[in-house]
Amino acid sequence: MTRTFISAMRLLCLSLVLSGAQAVLAQGKPIDDEALSDVWGQALFTLANTSENGYDFSRITLNADIKLNANLGGIRLGEYTSSIRNGTGADIDIARLQFGRSDGTLAQRTVSVTDPYVEFVYRNVANSATREVVGMRLGFGGIQGDIGLQMNAVSGALLIDAGASGTIDSRNDTLGGKRWDGTTCTNAASCQVALSQVGGVTAGNASGASRDFFISVLKSAVTFPTNAATGLPTDQAMAGFWLNWRDRLSALNVRAAVPANVVGK
Repeated sequence: MTRTFISAMRLLCLSLVLSGAQAVLAQGKPIDDEALSDVWGQALFTLANTSENGYDFSRITLNADIKLNANLGGIRLGEYTSSIRNGTGADIDIARLQFGRSDGTLAQRTVSVTDPYVEFVYRNVANSATREVVGMRLGFGGIQGDIGLQMNAVSGALLIDAGASGTIDSRNDTLGGKRWDGTTCTNAASCQVALSQVGGVTAGNASGASRDFFISVLKSAVTFPTNAATGLPTDQAMAGFWLNWRDRLSALNVRAAVPANVVGK
């Protein structure tokens, strides 16, 4: 269930190590106060601890700007039998995921990611002095660019502007977004586009990057703290794997046409 997630975590940890390599190897020398006053810097990592709704959150953020061009396929996270809705048998089932495209402008060849973070969730065990790890999430402070997608089903909080076809909003799902394929809504008129029809998304718009992307893995449902960038409360993330993405997101097309992305072209 967690092999792909662990691989992603290993990749993140490797990037953190490589990002910090220069600082480890560099030799410093003392400077006087006048010279020091002209120096500005930012910590490579920041740690923030918060508490809300009976949970404690510890977030480690890498203060970095990253450009990605990559193709992934066959992503299935959270494979188990779900009593809520079994769907395709996985919480997140994405056949293709492409960061960037090679059929557009130079700027469209990569996707920009800022401030990647890992956040751990804890709670105190009743009538005990011990603390329990409930789970974690991996997210970005911002993500901007064209992302090719072939989604079969997703557990999560999604909001995609599909233009003339309306919106794709998991809040319309009768079962709260668990293993949702976009076809089951409280009102049939709200389900004009299935997730499988979306060929990709544009993250961000003229106002800036999309600011609320994260994937969580949890033992029980958790409501994460309000997103400081958007000022909006976060939908409750269910147990298992959960994808949150509702900010400044629009469909590239609703014809299931994933744009070409020849890596390195």
